[in-house]
Amino acid sequence: LKPAVHALFKKLKDEELELLVQVVESRGAWESGCVLAPRGDPRGVKQGLPPQVLLCRLFRWPDLHQSHELKHLCYCAGGQGACGDLAGLCCNPHHFSRLAVPETPPPPYLKASCEHENQGMEPAVTPSRRKRLRQGMRGSCWGSLCSPLPDTSLSWSTIKDGCWCKLAYWEYRTRVGRLYAVHEASVNVFCELPWGSGFCLAQLPAAYRSCAVRRARGKIGRGLQLSQEPGGVWAYNRSEHPIFVSSPTLSPPGLPVLKVLPGYSAKVFDYEWAGGRGGWQLPGEGPCDLHSIRISFAKGWGPCYSRQFITSCPCWLEVLLTQPR
Repeated sequence: LKPAVHALFKKLKDEELELLVQVVESRGAWESGCVLAPRGDPRGVKQGLPPQVLLCRLFRWPDLHQSHELKHLCYCAGGQGACGDLAGLCCNPHHFSRLAVPETPPPPYLKASCEHENQGMEPAVTPSRRKRLRQGMRGSCWGSLCSPLPDTSLSWSTIKDGCWCKLAYWEYRTRVGRLYAVHEASVNVFCELPWGSGFCLAQLPAAYRSCAVRRARGKIGRGLQLSQEPGGVWAYNRSEHPIFVSSPTLSPPGLPVLKVLPGYSAKVFDYEWAGGRGGWQLPGEGPCDLHSIRISFAKGWGPCYSRQFITSCPCWLEVLLTQPR
C-alpha cells in the first residue's frame, strides 16, 4: 500500500492532512469533518483502490478489500447524499464503518455449541437451573406491550414532540434512571467519555452495582451510536468490545441475536418490514413489542450462550421506537 498511500497524500491539502492526523490519533473519539480527496484514482497506482478504502485499510481494517464493505456514518457529508456536490470524495477513515450483514451465519464457536446441543450433549437441567429458566421466561417481556413500567409506551404526544425513540438502560432485571428521549437524527450512548454528547450512562445513579456489572460497564467505553436513517435504524459499535442486538426485523429468524463487532454497523430495524405487523415472540421468551430493540454490551444471550435471556446480561439497552400513526 505504500506507493498508493504516498500518491494519495501528495494530492491532499495541508489542512486535510492535519485533520487526518487528528482523526487517526484520536481514533475517531469525536465527530470530525470530511477529509476530501480528489476524485479519481491516484495516477501510477496499480491497485486502483478508492481513497476511502485505502485509508480505512491502512488505519483501521487491514483485511478490507472493496468499498461495498463500508457504510458512511450519518454525520459524513458523503453519507447524506451530498457526495456529488463536494469538491472531492471523503476518505476520513472514521467516517465509515464496516457492514455487519444479518444474513451471515453465527460465528463458528456458536455453531459448534449448537451442534453439541443437537447431539444431546447439552448440560443436564438440574432443579435449580429449571427454576432459573422458569423465572427468566416469566420476566423476559420488555417494551410497551408487556413492561410493568408505566412510562415505556410511547404516546402520540411523544410523536408530536419529534422524539423518534426513547432509551432505557438496564442492569440485569433493574432499569436504572429515567427514559432518555432522542430528538436528533443520531445519538451516542457511552460510559464516562470525557468528550462528546448524548446518553452518558455514568450520570445514571444506582443504589448498588455488583462486581459483574462494574466489569461490564468498564467495557462500554465509547459505546454505540444509534441513527435514524431512510428506511430504518442503524447501530454503529464505537466501543472496543462486541455488542449483541435483538430486533424483530433482523433476519434470518433463526438468528435471534446479532453480534456486531467493534467498528461495524448493522441495520437493526426496518420500518417497511415492521409496517402493518402485530407483536412478535421469541421461543420461550413471551411476547415483545414489535417496535423495540434490545442491545447488550459485551455479553451475548440466547440458546448458544450461557445466558438464556437478556435479563441475565449485566448491562443492556432497550430502544423504544415511536410507532408511526
